[in-house]
Amino acid sequence: MGKRVPARRRRLYTRALPLGLGLTALLVGGGAALTGWPQSDPTAEAAAPEDEEPGSRATTKPPPSPTASPPSTASPSAEPGPEAPSRIPIPPDGPGTFTTARSTGSPVGSGGTVRRYKVQVEKGIDLSEREAAVEIETILAHPRGWTSDGRHSFRLVGSGPSDFEVKIATPGTVDRICGAAGLLTRGEVNCTVGRTVVVNLKRWVLGSEQFDGPVTEYRALIINHEVGHRIGRGHVTCGGAGKPAPAMMQQIKGLRGCHANAWPYAEDGTYITGPAVP
Repeated sequence: MGKRVPARRRRLYTRALPLGLGLTALLVGGGAALTGWPQSDPTAEAAAPEDEEPGSRATTKPPPSPTASPPSTASPSAEPGPEAPSRIPIPPDGPGTFTTARSTGSPVGSGGTVRRYKVQVEKGIDLSEREAAVEIETILAHPRGWTSDGRHSFRLVGSGPSDFEVKIATPGTVDRICGAAGLLTRGEVNCTVGRTVVVNLKRWVLGSEQFDGPVTEYRALIINHEVGHRIGRGHVTCGGAGKPAPAMMQQIKGLRGCHANAWPYAEDGTYITGPAVP
């Protein structure tokens, strides 16, 4: 976390990251033998798509965790990065095969088990898997992210075993992956299934109409919300009118008096939460 951030990454989080915070991804070769989460992991079953309508599940089995969360009030810069969102095409469907970012970073966070993760982009998408990995790595290293409590650590890997993977996929592929777990995403939202975070390219590129803020913040919310499920966090709702919405709130369904927020922790280190959602 003490390494300099390349110029293209500072543009993404100019306001969010203190000067000097950053990670340098190192190119490495590698295959991809994934390891699962421990059997005792309470998030291994999954959650449900944020805007899923009652009774719309494709099956009656316990739902995995699709969610398309909107971003935060806190800081990533609205200044577009090298790949401006409007310039990235959004194919409706893809082959369902993925390219893994062959990048490895240093662990971020100072406590707990280091969870290794991979970033994968569906083939045929005009999005650099390496740049996506750098952005996701930066989000997970943010001082207001999950590492803030000193109990969670993460490490980007490009090969070898991993604890979870983040897949960025076309809407059609998201529907198939999430639908196989009994989730109805309708080409619109993200989901989490087992050890896999599935990010809808449409949301990654366009953000959400429900959130008035830069797309970089929306991306931060997607990652923080879904990775939150991976570390055992469940859905909560607004903690009170005028407060920041919790990262674990399904903000795409409405803010209920809160204001949009992408980060689990406030600037003073306070965890942002609210009443649990049954």
